[in-house]
Amino acid sequence: MLWEIDVLPVREDLDRDATQLIDEAAEFGLAQPSAAASARAFLLEGAHLSADDAQRITDELLTDRVVERSVVAQSGDASLTSSPAWLTSDSVLVHVLPKPGVMDPVALSAQQAIADLGIEPPLVRTCRKYWISGLDPAGVDQLATRLLANDAIEQVVVGPLTLDHLDVGRPYEFSLQTVELDSLDDEGLMRLSREGQLYLQLAEMQTIQKYFRDLDRKPTDIELETLAQTWSEHCSHKTLAGRIRYNGPEGERQFENMLKETIFTATQTLRKQWGDDDWCVSVFADNAGVVTFNDTCHVAFKVETHNHPSALEPYGGANTGLGGVIRDILGTGLGAEPVCSTDVFCFAPPETPADSLPPGVLHPRRVMQGVVAGVRDYGNRMGIPTVNGAVYFDERYLGNPLVYCGNVGVIPHDKAFGTAQPGDYAVSIGGRTGRDGIHGATFSSAELTHESEDLSGGAVQIGNAIEEKMVQDVLLKARDLQLYTAVTDCGAGGFSSALGEMGEKIGAEVWLDRAPLKYEGLSYTEIWISEAQERMVVSVPEENWQQLHDLCASEGVEATIIGRFEPTGRLVLKYQDQVVGDLPMSLLHDGRPPVVREARYSPPATEPLNPAEQDDYTAELTSILGSLNVASKQWIIRQYDHEVKSGSVVKPLVGNQSDGPGDAAVVCPVIDSKKAIVISCGMNPHYGNFDTYHMAASAIDEAIRNCVAVGADPTRIAILDNFCWGDCEKPETLGSLVRAALACHDLSLAMGTPFISGKDSLNNEFSYFDESGNKQTIAIPPSLLISAMGQMDDASQAVTMDLKAAGNPVYLVGVTKDELGGSHFALVRDLTGGQVPTVDVELAPQVFTAVHSAIKSGAVAACHDLCEGGLAVSAAEMAFASGIGLELSLDAIDSATSTASKLFSESNTRFLIEVKADRAGEFEQAMAGVPCVKLGQTTAGSKLTITSAGKPVIDTELTAVKQAWQQPLAW
Repeated sequence: MLWEIDVLPVREDLDRDATQLIDEAAEFGLAQPSAAASARAFLLEGAHLSADDAQRITDELLTDRVVERSVVAQSGDASLTSSPAWLTSDSVLVHVLPKPGVMDPVALSAQQAIADLGIEPPLVRTCRKYWISGLDPAGVDQLATRLLANDAIEQVVVGPLTLDHLDVGRPYEFSLQTVELDSLDDEGLMRLSREGQLYLQLAEMQTIQKYFRDLDRKPTDIELETLAQTWSEHCSHKTLAGRIRYNGPEGERQFENMLKETIFTATQTLRKQWGDDDWCVSVFADNAGVVTFNDTCHVAFKVETHNHPSALEPYGGANTGLGGVIRDILGTGLGAEPVCSTDVFCFAPPETPADSLPPGVLHPRRVMQGVVAGVRDYGNRMGIPTVNGAVYFDERYLGNPLVYCGNVGVIPHDKAFGTAQPGDYAVSIGGRTGRDGIHGATFSSAELTHESEDLSGGAVQIGNAIEEKMVQDVLLKARDLQLYTAVTDCGAGGFSSALGEMGEKIGAEVWLDRAPLKYEGLSYTEIWISEAQERMVVSVPEENWQQLHDLCASEGVEATIIGRFEPTGRLVLKYQDQVVGDLPMSLLHDGRPPVVREARYSPPATEPLNPAEQDDYTAELTSILGSLNVASKQWIIRQYDHEVKSGSVVKPLVGNQSDGPGDAAVVCPVIDSKKAIVISCGMNPHYGNFDTYHMAASAIDEAIRNCVAVGADPTRIAILDNFCWGDCEKPETLGSLVRAALACHDLSLAMGTPFISGKDSLNNEFSYFDESGNKQTIAIPPSLLISAMGQMDDASQAVTMDLKAAGNPVYLVGVTKDELGGSHFALVRDLTGGQVPTVDVELAPQVFTAVHSAIKSGAVAACHDLCEGGLAVSAAEMAFASGIGLELSLDAIDSATSTASKLFSESNTRFLIEVKADRAGEFEQAMAGVPCVKLGQTTAGSKLTITSAGKPVIDTELTAVKQAWQQPLAW
């Protein structure tokens, strides 16, 4: 019996989904309906399910009778197609359903809730319904494909839904599959790599061919897939950690392992210098970096990317991006408890005309809305605050939006390390395995094209935050009971990566037919490489198995033995007691052939940028504040819960109305202690147009600067790198990455700031054919995100950027240079050339130390770093965040710089600081030895006035600049 339950708003004015559809049709320039209506629908299949059961489920679980009404009928009944009374009779009915096999978290929750009612749970599938008036069939189709459904995961049915059962899979008939490699020439090997979505290079395919030729047998499909997952760019970082012959401004250099010889080396050098004072615990060795925090706990930090899936399905991609990095924290050591999250997004401008989009590209506004909703829903539902982030806009992100998600966790000292032991069971905990995420790891190593949605839709995962919350709770209980010896998450590559990594030093035998499945029909290979979400793998001593099983069952979490760690040095895969794969661990982890990649980089020559002097720069200030990269991100921030867990001290928005842009978040991760962590980030892709070395250096300086601005100790800041680049098979592109990595090495040593973890995402390019049949490629700009985690002994000493009182002196700390290259002043004026901001590596640590000392002394009332838009923008933000006026003079700034540079240069290592009037002398004493000038003071007025040579060059009401800042993304 198949029942359909429709849940509809009782009145037209309550139908928010229909209103949104009409509004978005207008925003995207699509055919606009004259009217619309929507409904949530549930399809329930079960021979045992009676009409009374269906009605009870509807009344008690699915409908809010204050604002909703319901229709319950057998599928196909005419009552299910009747449109609401306020629509015309010619309205067209459109159904949007998840494709078979796509994760449906609402359906899973409904099944569990039905079981809690005491009714045997039926199969459940959800659906969205829309009635659309006033459009012809072509207009309806356009709305359905452009707004209502995403073809990567959803299907559209126009008209009545004629189903007699739900398609949830068919029994799988086992058949061992082998792959012919021996007879293939190089072209054939690469065709197999491409068409099989392995995305391996020729040398790698040749290595695999030779290995099995020497064994005189064909590889099975699962063996080939296992090698592809393990050797993928996503899992092995083979480009950054590989051999590179580099020719750049520094000269020629040969790297055997580029990451190890730059970023890793810097951290290890610092640790040796610190000796017994080394505060790093685990770096680049686990799912997250770990540093010391207090007498009982360490803190772990990880930031991941989820770019390619988010390009295809923004909501699901971002949803599982955050879910995946939370599992990284859970899978660090013996399990850290997640305490807060951060996110950074890169989009094309949301006002991009719909008719200008290349085929296969989702509209940037739709991408942005989906990504934000995905992160919002996962974090909020898990009860983890999102406390920090940033958003960047550039036309080059059109084909590849970037989604960075990060999480911080707390872990007891004695739980910081774990190692699987021979004889331990391999146990899967959490979600069941389905076809979601097949080829996710290898797909992330490929260039996107206009065909990616069709070819790689299965690489998109769909998350279920409620399931992950249950997994988190039971896992931490099991950790404290010492029921397992090691843990990791099922991320890229699924069981393939999890078990392959855990058993690397031992060996493992895996029983694939025991893995719990969402539905029938999965092959042994699909089970092995599926990236279905909310799954962890733990190694469990045999004597602890029953206690772990019972604990998980008590919490409603599934735990299943799927293998054992055997001291054979081999990975043996079985299905129904038949060996389907047998590979040595040494081949998986050390057998990838060394490939020497060519890299070269030559930064463009610096062109002069000398804007003509003018009397008034108020219009430029207003334009910068209203530009997308500077404008308020309040629309995003207010969707996140940043209060849950009660540890947030400095929140994303600050000021007297909590709407000013904070520099960094301050969080007390241990609620009964004042000791805090500080989370910030630094990034500016525009600087990469000039020199990726200085782009990377500026990002590091900005991340540290933001931490210091709120009170973090500069000697206890750890940083993470996330490189997102284009096609690194191109020597120039790879050279720009090497140049950035060299800057990371140099700045880490100069600042005494260790890198503790990182991640890269390469091949962020999108190709399509234009109307003339010519191939076009959109490559992202070199994009390096630096995330910082600082520490404070006492969170009550934290300062914010909003001004505090009239009559206080205001100081500029740091050196202002003629560095308008890549600045927002240049962007809004459409100017090219100029010097990109650089970092004075000798001065910067001194400035950070002095500012920290002044903040810790209590002399500082407000502190704001100078970054996007320079001095003028920072001054405006400090003033309108508080409603307190500000009068500044540029005369004390080095006269060698132009007025435009004094106002808008984005020179690094600078702060604008409000000092308590009675502590000015103490502050100036703390600044002895570093550049510091008094610019003016706060006022009781409501204006920002900046003068030069006694004449105002900026003179504006705070309400005007605040409105300009808030308006662009006030959605």
